[in-house]
Amino acid sequence: MEKEHQLTGISIRMASCDGDIEEARTLCRQWLDWHWKAYPADWPTKGNPMDPEIFETILEDLPKLHSRPRGGIFIAALKGQPVGCVMYSEASAGISEFNRMFVNEDGRGHGVGRRLLDRMFEQMIEDGYQKVIFSSATFLTHARSMYEAVGFVDMPHPEAFPDEWRNYVYFMERALLPR
Repeated sequence: MEKEHQLTGISIRMASCDGDIEEARTLCRQWLDWHWKAYPADWPTKGNPMDPEIFETILEDLPKLHSRPRGGIFIAALKGQPVGCVMYSEASAGISEFNRMFVNEDGRGHGVGRRLLDRMFEQMIEDGYQKVIFSSATFLTHARSMYEAVGFVDMPHPEAFPDEWRNYVYFMERALLPR
């Protein structure tokens, strides 16, 4: 269900057709381009999940990776133009994980990221999840502030997480409580 907010011109919808999936892929490619422009020179590159070839393979699998009923892809539009996306899937029983949260430069400063998260949380609760987790790069400090503002707290790295990446990536979690 898509509903545009009258004052902001922001609408959030769950992807439901091939055109929506292509919009999500386009936004993800914009994110990848932005990522590499902003990527710190002193960070590791070997094994980076944002390697363009690996990332393109992931993009092809988006519909399967985030399929209903245990996942979803949300697209945000500002005055009808796609400006952001976020995706989630089941991590384990009762726990969801979100990925590929991105708002492009045209959408920044309008509250799009927060609206995407809020809509995703609502859907996760409807889907029966009790908790959501994610990981992000430490250099994305502006994003971390937003995640903390919506109730995320730090969690330990998973046991199998590569040691060489532990200082560069953080994990957070948040309870999902019905309203």
